[in-house]
Formats: sequence, C-alpha cells, structure tokens
Amino acid sequence: MNRFHIRLASAITLAGMCFPCVLRGQSSGKQSSTQKPAEAPADPNSSAGQPQFYDEPHFTVAGVTDTTTLGGHGSSPTIIRNTESLVRATASLTAESGGKAASAANYAQTEASLRQAVQRQLESFQANSQLGKWLVNEERPAEAIPYLERATGINPGDFGNLYALVLAYFKMANYSYAKTEAGPLLATASNAEQKADAHHLLGQIDEKLGDSLDAVKEFQRAAELDASEPNFFDWGSELLLHRAAEPAVEVFTKGNRLFPGSIRMLTALAASLYVLGSPEKAAQRLGEASDLNPEDPNPYLFMGKMQATEAMPPEGIAQRLGRFAKLQPENALANYYYAVSLWKARTSAADIGSLAQIESLLAKSVRIDPKLGEAYLLLGLVYAEQKETAKSIHAYQQAIASTPDLGEAHYRLAQAYRQAEEPEKAQAELQLYEKISKEDTEEAENERRQTQQFVYQLQQTKPAVQPE
Repeated sequence: MNRFHIRLASAITLAGMCFPCVLRGQSSGKQSSTQKPAEAPADPNSSAGQPQFYDEPHFTVAGVTDTTTLGGHGSSPTIIRNTESLVRATASLTAESGGKAASAANYAQTEASLRQAVQRQLESFQANSQLGKWLVNEERPAEAIPYLERATGINPGDFGNLYALVLAYFKMANYSYAKTEAGPLLATASNAEQKADAHHLLGQIDEKLGDSLDAVKEFQRAAELDASEPNFFDWGSELLLHRAAEPAVEVFTKGNRLFPGSIRMLTALAASLYVLGSPEKAAQRLGEASDLNPEDPNPYLFMGKMQATEAMPPEGIAQRLGRFAKLQPENALANYYYAVSLWKARTSAADIGSLAQIESLLAKSVRIDPKLGEAYLLLGLVYAEQKETAKSIHAYQQAIASTPDLGEAHYRLAQAYRQAEEPEKAQAELQLYEKISKEDTEEAENERRQTQQFVYQLQQTKPAVQPE
C-alpha cells in the first residue's frame, strides 16, 4: 500500500507560509486530497450506531465462502500471470493529488526555518516534532528519527509525533521495530480517526512482515473506524493482492457507492471482477471509470491487460482503446492495446481490412518504445498472416531480444523457422519455449498454493470486532 500521511498537531507558520494541520500525502510525501464518502457512516464512537458499511450478508474477514475460483480468471499459466499483473497494478494505483509541489526556494526556506527553531529551543517538543514530521513527509526518514525520538522523550503521549516516528521506521524498512512501536501508538490514539490511522499503518507493517492475514484485519479495522476512500481502497487491495477476489469485490463495490467519483475504486472493482471470472462486468466498470475522466490512462491500461487473455474483447473495449490512442498518440501502450483490440475483432484470417491500420499502430508503438516485446510479437503475427516469413522472423527475434521470457515469441519463431526450412533453429526455439512454459506452470502452481493457504486462513478467522 502506498498511502502515507502525517498529522500535524497544530498549524506551522513559517515566513508567511502556512502548513495545514493535517497533511495527507502519498508515498512521495506530497500533499493530496482525501475524498469524503457520498453517504455519511455512523459515528463509530456512538453506542447507538455501529458502522453499517455492508449490505447483507454482512462482510467480515471470515466471509469467504467459495474457493473454487481462487486460481483466478482461468487456470493456464499465461492467464494467471496476466491476472497477477492486474492484481499488482491495482495495488499500485494512487489517489489523485490535489496538492502542488513546493518550489525549491520555498522548500529550502521551510527546512531552514524548522532547523533554526530546533537550534533555538533544543528541548522543545514542538520544534523537534515539527522538523521530524516534515523530514518524514519529504522522504528523509533517517534524518527525521533523532528529532522524533527526542520529541517522544519529552512528550511520549502525543499521537501525531509517535505516528510519524513509527512511519519513519517503516520507511527505513525497519519493519520489526516499527511493529514494536506501533503498540504504544494505538494506546495514544484518542479518537476514531487516529485509531483508524494507527490500524492502517499496522496493516502496512504487517504486509511487509509477510503477515498478510493480520494486514487484512488491520485494513478492515481502519475502514470500519474511518470510512475514507484510502481506507476502503487499501483494504480491498490487500484482499485482491492475495487473490481473495470475492470479498475484494464486496469491499470495492461498497467503496464505489461511497465514492462514486473515485476512478481507482472503479478500476479496482473491475480488476476484482476479472479475477473472479466476470470479464464482461469488469469491462463495464472500466468503461465507466474511463468515462469519468477520459484523460486518465489507468482504466485503459487495465482494459488492455484484460483483453490479452480474451478471445474477443468485451463490448466497448475497442472503442475506448481507440479513444485512448487518439488522446495519447505518443503513448506506446495506447497504440499497442488498440492494435490488439482491432486484431481480435477480426472475424477470420480473410478479414484483412484492418491489417494496414494494425501494422501502423504496432510500428508506431515499437518506435516509441523499442523494448515493447509484445508489440513485436503481434507484428510478427501480422507479417506471418501475410506470408512474409522473413519479416515475421525478424519481428519475433526483436520480441525475444526485448522480452526473453516471452514464451509465445519463441513458439512462433519456431514455426517461422520451420516454414523457412531451418529445422535446427526451430528445435532450439521449441526447447526454449518448453523451458519457459514449465517455469510459468511452476510459478502459477506456487501462486495457487499461496492463494489457497491465505484464503483458508481467512475462512477460519473469527469475525472482526465492530468498533465500540
């Protein structure tokens, strides 16, 4: 997960520059906006109303009931590898940033002012804490830790300072120590929002420590306490990352209803539906996401990934990928994915009407990105269909040079060598293809075992306690 934020206890005013008392930023440390839900959840601290986030049946971390689809959308190594790519891409989606990067002059002025404050008052909690928080937010955690530890020694009960200290150790990849310090962090949290932040950070730490089940529970607890877009997204992403697609769909569905303007929530819902085996529904959600902001490349990129394993692109995909290529003509993937959609839309080998456009799009994509092996592979198929064996061999060779583990490129090159009456070369490529296929199968089987183990553990977990 990549939402990092630091809460400042009070506004900092430096040289006429005001920092808000709450900074919510991405891993880059820059300020970003946080979406509010379209519907207000119940007050988690109220005894009169427990959070009612879920439609019946109520979802808990124990709510996975069907493990028959845990292998993902389809079961071949190629499909599973493509699905894994979608899953990991989902986890890396970031929220839209509403902040502006500070100028170099303002950045230097801010740091100088904060350091001067510490020099004037070495034992000041506020001066040390503010400098430490600023350094963490600017991705300089090693420099931040001494100031934050000094501030903790002066006032060990301040949540914002302790949160920044735990986050600094997390960013230093000292996850075990961060986990140790996170215990006192929860104890200092005085309201639902602070508790949610603490549980969210614990979820991040647990994931890095390999405690995936605990990470899911922590992200769920954070979302129950604070129904924010980042909390819902990260909870669903953690489930999807470990291929618990059914509960991920449920979380992202509710997240989409709470935050209908969140493109990444819709995109993540689409990825979850695809993993669960519903490509048509996934395509529909992606279409909606791309229509929210046609300039955002992420929904189109997910469309492109999804169509790779579909015999026929779902309805609406080709049209929107055409829009992507038109809006971003110098984007290699935009040209490649549109070419794929046109290639798959052909009714038969005799349908040659779009071949010239497909070839043009592919030639453009590899001109923009000479390392795009998949584009060379499809270009080779286009040449092969036109009986241009020499050109197809060259394209397949370029695909392999760019992406050596692209198994299909080796297989197609073997076929082309046979047509060119070069049996020894064909045999060598077939051996490479078989080697890659075996590795892919072993990787897919290992992934399946890990997925099943995670979900079985998830089923056996007691339902999470609702917030008091």
